[in-house]
Amino acid sequence: MNAIASQRDRFAIPREVHYLNCAYMAPLSHDVVAAMEEAARLKASPWNFEPADFFSVCERFRERAARLAGVAADTIAIVPSVSYALAVAAKNLTMSAGQNIVTLADQFPSNVYVWRELAARRGGNVVTVERPSQTCWSDAVLDAIGPDTAIVAVPHCHWADGRVVDLEAVGEKCREVGTALVLDLTQSLGAMPIDFSRVQPDFAVAACYKWLMGPYGIGMLYVDPKHYNGEPLEYNWINRGGSEDFARLVDYRDDFQPGARRFDMGERSNPPLLMGASAGLDFLLEFGVEHIAETLGEHTQAIADEAENAGLTSAAIGTRAPHFLSLGFPEGVPDGLTERLAAANVHVSVRGSSLRVTPHLYNDEIDRAALIAAIAS
Repeated sequence: MNAIASQRDRFAIPREVHYLNCAYMAPLSHDVVAAMEEAARLKASPWNFEPADFFSVCERFRERAARLAGVAADTIAIVPSVSYALAVAAKNLTMSAGQNIVTLADQFPSNVYVWRELAARRGGNVVTVERPSQTCWSDAVLDAIGPDTAIVAVPHCHWADGRVVDLEAVGEKCREVGTALVLDLTQSLGAMPIDFSRVQPDFAVAACYKWLMGPYGIGMLYVDPKHYNGEPLEYNWINRGGSEDFARLVDYRDDFQPGARRFDMGERSNPPLLMGASAGLDFLLEFGVEHIAETLGEHTQAIADEAENAGLTSAAIGTRAPHFLSLGFPEGVPDGLTERLAAANVHVSVRGSSLRVTPHLYNDEIDRAALIAAIAS
């Protein structure tokens, strides 16, 4: 399969800017901006926004999100953030006193605080897994799962170093011991394949503003069908059965919209966010996640090869996600490195003890050359 050609012309990135920082925040494509502007104009004329539109804009997003993940649309809830989604998961999973929750060391805070609070409230513990040097996380996570594990809450790849967790192996181990599995896929969904039918998570969330190429303030939550009768985080009107009939909203009902829709956030029918996020998903669906992952793997490997010639180290693809490159310096990351790189119009991030480089389809060999030249200088 040939690499996807650079899509730079579909983004408002000046030629002199070398943005290799998608793990921080994706730039919005022209199509996403246009969709959000169209939606804002729709809201500027609310007489044209009919009751049916409250539902159709949601279902278009839900269908695209489901198609990208390879799951049924009924399994997708619309959420504003990862923390909201994980609060839904925590509310609907059981944990007894003395049990534990497994997380990764230095995991992103949104996927830590909720579990600390749940463990404290239920009289349990959070087990923080440490990664052996220069390896992926899989063996350490698998070793930590046992009969006393209530929940495993992990990402597909670590947000700082990109090293992976074998989710299929973890999912199998969770099922063997009766442990719930909750995933934060914000740093992987859309850039790295995942087979939900093989992993079988209870809940899995991804914010749209990174690898899903959409706006801030919206995300998708996968809910396994066995939790369809669970308790939502909030009780809003639109998630209830029959809410399509605005004339009968005060005929209060106890039933919910089907599937995962009961977990949708309040005021979900926000056209600028939904239509913008849908356009971002359309961009990814145009190429397919596997093709994107292969192309981004070629980008990061090319950078890794050139960085090695400059004396920097990195993990091999397989140990790390294909779209994530973490560069190590022999004597540690120099002070003020990202500021000096930004002054040269090269934009990356420092996370932990490494330089995090995360390109996307808007990058090309000119961006890679600029990064290496700026580091060398």
